[in-house]
Amino acid sequence: MRTHAPSAGFPPPPNRLPGSEHRTVAVAELIAGLALALSTIVAATAVSVGIARADVASNVIDNESSLFAIALVLGLLFIGFSGLTMLSLPHPRQKKTHS
Repeated sequence: MRTHAPSAGFPPPPNRLPGSEHRTVAVAELIAGLALALSTIVAATAVSVGIARADVASNVIDNESSLFAIALVLGLLFIGFSGLTMLSLPHPRQKKTHS
């Protein structure tokens, strides 16, 4: 016959309260999010400086401005239609968590 085990599983160490891991995880996620935002800003700045130094846009616009305007309008149309498509998709129903 089996004997009853008073504590099953892996209990936390006796000097630490259960649930204190949430704060550590939240701080780690906050630091990771801030690092991601900072690296995105640095990358966008580097790309912007590179584009400004290359001055490619003015060379393209000077030679074929009508073609550039058509491409710009088509790109904006594609972005607009994709946004409308996303808005017209059916929304998933939220599950009730409270009774």
